[in-house]
Amino acid sequence: MEEDISKHQQNESNNKRPQFGNRILSNNNNVFQHNAWDNIIWDEEQQNLAKQKVNENSTITMSDEKIWEYEHEAYKYWDKFYGIHENKFFKDRHWLFTEFPELAVDIVKQNIKQPLRFKNENIKKNGQETHENILDLPSKNGNKILEIGCGVGNTVFPILLYNTDANLFVYCCDFSAKALDILKQNSAYDTSRCKAFILDVTQEEWETPFEPESLDIIVLIFVLSAINPEKMKHIIEQIHKYLKSGGLVLFRDYGRYDLAQLRFKKGSCLANNFYVRGDGTRVYFFTQEEIRILFTSCGFIEEQNLIDRRLQINRGKQLKMYRVWIQGKYRK
Repeated sequence: MEEDISKHQQNESNNKRPQFGNRILSNNNNVFQHNAWDNIIWDEEQQNLAKQKVNENSTITMSDEKIWEYEHEAYKYWDKFYGIHENKFFKDRHWLFTEFPELAVDIVKQNIKQPLRFKNENIKKNGQETHENILDLPSKNGNKILEIGCGVGNTVFPILLYNTDANLFVYCCDFSAKALDILKQNSAYDTSRCKAFILDVTQEEWETPFEPESLDIIVLIFVLSAINPEKMKHIIEQIHKYLKSGGLVLFRDYGRYDLAQLRFKKGSCLANNFYVRGDGTRVYFFTQEEIRILFTSCGFIEEQNLIDRRLQINRGKQLKMYRVWIQGKYRK
């Protein structure tokens, strides 16, 4: 059931994540000095312990009826989730433009600092990496972006704020009516630049406000993991259908052996690496190879596939929390 983590370690060295000024932990660092450390390397003992914990919590003990309920009534659990948390649970994802600069198109490099519209980008000069500030300016292309699983807009609103392209249009969909109600009540929801609509992407046919081959970018951030693994390929096929030739998918989601997976107790497993949380929402934990096969088998070209291992610190409680995420970019 489990893929050898050593393969992931090898992939890491071949496809290193750019260093956007992030903190790298060395033997000389006090681990509790900062709140987070990036690109953490796991030793053999930690790898084996993670495997052991997943093996322990992967026994499927739920009845077929309960598994069916979580599958066919998933929207009820997400509606309840957003009804409880509204827009207070998530923070706006301003890191988007560090990891996915494609969302701020036609940018021009500047040597001065300005608030809000500037960000750091890694650039190579004379073979050396350096950081420069770059300013988002309007695009002449009028890109069309779709976010699947938009929730209450924590990706959509930063895009609308930082991308000043007057011709940009952002579509966003979710199958939770409650989430979209909250999103539309936000003062930043501008119907001249954005349209939110209900869509269950697991359905055979999609009803959308746009035509096939009309989108430039589709964003999949921490959403595919909430879907039954048996239905994931259909979703990627539909994404391929609606992207323009040359269009791009931006993907980020939970990686295998993430802290969230290791914390599950026995009795929470629905299928291999697929679990139900206490609130009834579900989550899957990916490997790099699974993502690669999923997209390339549907006709996409891989441009990025990396594993992001991060150590988050609770300095007050002296706790170390190891997070694992998979990030990819796939072009039609």
